[in-house]
Amino acid sequence: MIASNYKASLLALAIAGLLGGCSLEGDDGQDGATGAQGSQGESGANGADGQDALQGIALSVIGRATLNAQGAAEIVQYDVSTNTIYVTNSDTNTVEMVSTASLTAEAMSNPITSFNMTTGTSLVLPAEVGGVALAGLTSIALSGDLLAVAVPADNKSDNGYILFYTGVSGSAPVFLKAVEVGNLPDMVTFTPDGTKVLVANEGEPSGDYTIDPEGSVAVIAVADGVPADTASIVDFTAFNNQKAALTAMGMHFPNPEGRTINGVTITTSVAQDLEPEYITTNNETAFVTLQENNGVAVIDLTTLEVSIVGLGFKDWSELNIDAQEDGEVSFGKYAGLYGVYMPDTIAMYTWKDAPFLLTANEGDAREYFIADDFTEAECTAAGGQDFDDGECLAFTEEVKLKNLTAAPGSLLEALQINGDIDDLRVTNALGDTDGDGQYDAAYTYGARSFTIWDQNGLVVFDSGDDFERITASIYGAQFNNGDDENEGDSRSENKGPEPEALTVGKVGERTYAFIGLERMGGIFIYDITNPYDAFFVDYINNRDVTEGLTVDDAIGDLAPESLLFVAAEDSVTGLPMLIAGNEVSGTVAVYGITAL
Repeated sequence: MIASNYKASLLALAIAGLLGGCSLEGDDGQDGATGAQGSQGESGANGADGQDALQGIALSVIGRATLNAQGAAEIVQYDVSTNTIYVTNSDTNTVEMVSTASLTAEAMSNPITSFNMTTGTSLVLPAEVGGVALAGLTSIALSGDLLAVAVPADNKSDNGYILFYTGVSGSAPVFLKAVEVGNLPDMVTFTPDGTKVLVANEGEPSGDYTIDPEGSVAVIAVADGVPADTASIVDFTAFNNQKAALTAMGMHFPNPEGRTINGVTITTSVAQDLEPEYITTNNETAFVTLQENNGVAVIDLTTLEVSIVGLGFKDWSELNIDAQEDGEVSFGKYAGLYGVYMPDTIAMYTWKDAPFLLTANEGDAREYFIADDFTEAECTAAGGQDFDDGECLAFTEEVKLKNLTAAPGSLLEALQINGDIDDLRVTNALGDTDGDGQYDAAYTYGARSFTIWDQNGLVVFDSGDDFERITASIYGAQFNNGDDENEGDSRSENKGPEPEALTVGKVGERTYAFIGLERMGGIFIYDITNPYDAFFVDYINNRDVTEGLTVDDAIGDLAPESLLFVAAEDSVTGLPMLIAGNEVSGTVAVYGITAL
């Protein structure tokens, strides 16, 4: 068969060669008539429907519960297996459990004053561990069947503990063990894979500053759902000789070093001054806010090596800020005025496989009192910084802008001559660059914003003056309100709206940041899918701002201290939810999230 095919091919080639080799060609004939058009073919099958583009999201209150105590509801967690919210109750020193099982996606008709969820079982905490008296709980975290509760010691000199409970999935947690950590554990969290527990040990000084423990971060290993008996402590002693370098990075170290208080000469190392506040983590690296110091610590969870990044300052010269409490919306732009970010909550997400950090830039001044029942003579004898109606101040860095001594010809001098923001609270620990007692600029607490940072500590996005401008547009002079009484424009001279709570969640293919305002209340929403193209989406505030009403008048949810995003696949409603722990009102609010 192969041979015959080969001969046929040669014959074809020969014929083609003869035909092609003819040297004379005749004229082409006329084109034939066009043939009739063929019948149309059958239509193909319809393609699959495309997915509607997400136009944004909307939040509505679908659930509320009260702990029946003001200042009670701070930190919230959610157990997917039982649809239960765990919330700290600082009033009774318990962990409360609130079921969401009956919730639907339907918005509440009267979310400011009504409740449709109730507290169930309360987890009562021990008064002591191993003979060490415990103070009130500060934080909780959940991972699988394990609950971690952070509890400081009652004695300022003693270390605190993480109390572990198991049996969360059965709605009846049972005490497992207590693990000693550092001084004043203020925040606890798990790594995403549940193999480590991380604890921010704030190590705040005593009221008279004579006891000032070192701040630290505790790392507790977890294997097969069981935590280790001891914690590894990451401290900051390696930075004790790096204060000048850290300050040059934009960090902040206010303290009464060199003064004598209650007979003790105060000396403060960098390790003592650093106060870890909040932690966000993946399985390899933890990022820890050092709020009062305006920095972030970065911890390698394999080697436990630590580095520190200073956050620098925000320039208010090209942004609007209301820094005067005159009962009006009084925005201005002020050259020589800077914001010290001082973030509280920190969160993390990834874009193009790179980590990006988000911070809620609350701000926080140091203020410590020796006693609240002294005479002026007793306060002077104790070395107090100031005395007012029985209160003997040990230390504060906070002053009014007008009380700084301005360097001649400086931008601060121009601000003081203008006089508009004389009463703005600023720190006296920054602005005197040459140490001569004269200040060139003023540095105020917080940035009244949230910020996205890259892994190098560089600002990718900042919400600028959005929080104040938008709330002022909605509420007029009722903006910059307090967190327990409706008095409009009462926080403009002191950190403004105070963004504190923060979380991140994904709805569809979009990623969103949710930021809670401690003073004004309410939650801002930003689309941060691309950190280089973040934008404002919405603002919701479940609060009645009628002038003169107080928290006693049931005016809604006040002072969101923590926010927790629940994905649609984990939600009882089948749609994403946002849970808020509102400290001042002592309420828990659940927001349903709807894609638009």
